[in-house]
Amino acid sequence: MNKTELIDAMAADAGITKAAAKKALESFLGNVEGSLKKGNRVSLVGFGSWSVSRRNAREGRNPQTGQTIKIAAKNVVKFKAGAELSGAVN
Repeated sequence: MNKTELIDAMAADAGITKAAAKKALESFLGNVEGSLKKGNRVSLVGFGSWSVSRRNAREGRNPQTGQTIKIAAKNVVKFKAGAELSGAVN
């Protein structure tokens, strides 16, 4: 399912226009992003939680040449599925 299909499904399920569903989805995504940028965790009970984790700098290898390269440290987003979501897919 892509973003357009999700908007269509949200509009149909909620009985609202596609424009309203798009606005709601974009608001949700923007708020999750903003919270993660601040270093906060976002939790939706039963669905899952997003958090930010620090990945340290490390050395890697170029698979074509075998040459050692440096990979910079960075922040990464992690998602952990909640019990209800995990149960629904199993």
